[in-house]
Amino acid sequence: MNKVQLENLFLKHGFRDFKWISAESIIVAQWVRFRCMFGCANYGKGGACPPNVPPVAETRELISEYSDVVLFHLTKAVDHPKDRHPWSREMCKKLVAMEREVFLQGFYKAFLLGFDSCGYCHNCPGSRTECLLPVQSRPAADALGIDVFATVRQAGYPMEVLKEYHETMHRYAFLLVQ
Repeated sequence: MNKVQLENLFLKHGFRDFKWISAESIIVAQWVRFRCMFGCANYGKGGACPPNVPPVAETRELISEYSDVVLFHLTKAVDHPKDRHPWSREMCKKLVAMEREVFLQGFYKAFLLGFDSCGYCHNCPGSRTECLLPVQSRPAADALGIDVFATVRQAGYPMEVLKEYHETMHRYAFLLVQ
């Protein structure tokens, strides 16, 4: 299967806005993890959130084992903050289903990095070892120390800090493939 066939698979799953980027272009930075630690309400509460994910150095090592990455751009505007979570959960389910299909097509190293805290379970047990859905759960790129802002801007995508909930969200997922 080549890139064109993979792109057809992405389209089949409803993902129309994506770009191929090199793994070398992904920016990994320690400050991102600190921002998680000191600024995110989910820190320490989710099995796919810090500190329950590998350290930043291991993220760098992981990324170095890949050459190609597909960057998926997802957008959504919501009226209320609580409306974001059901949409995020649904998008993550679709992305994980697509990742599985890519894997089954022979890309055995396919690995998805999501765009939000896991969100599958409404009451997360809070650790990887107690995760209720370990096959589906994926860490967010920023939870692993990926500077999503710098990486996607470098790829030519928009990314800004939202000041109001009614503004359109730009979310990004990374599919590592080889």
